Amino acid sequence: MVRDSGLEEMLHEDLAALEVEPSRLAQKPMFGGLCYMVDGHMLCACREEGAMYRVGRAHDAQALALPDTSRMLHNSREYPGWVWLTGDSLSDDKTRARLTAWALDTVRALPPKE
Repeated sequence: MVRDSGLEEMLHEDLAALEVEPSRLAQKPMFGGLCYMVDGHMLCACREEGAMYRVGRAHDAQALALPDTSRMLHNSREYPGWVWLTGDSLSDDKTRARLTAWALDTVRALPPKE
């Protein structure tokens, strides 16, 4: 798997637009891509084929109703609350912003990791 520096920059800009405090945000190479974490919790990630968002169960149905989204699968297991964004919608600022905001709401509700 190959990292996509253009997509990484778009996600970074999406997080900056939502005013995520830099001291709470971390980036970590993971799963063949780049993972963005807030307070130690995975928020979103990207690699060549798309972006993954932790939208939480509360936003799962809304996220899956958006174009070019699908539930995250790993070893044939579905992960509710986690979605992939692929295709043309990766370039849609509004779609990425909506998914990022839902992911941020989800992660901010969790206690910080030590």
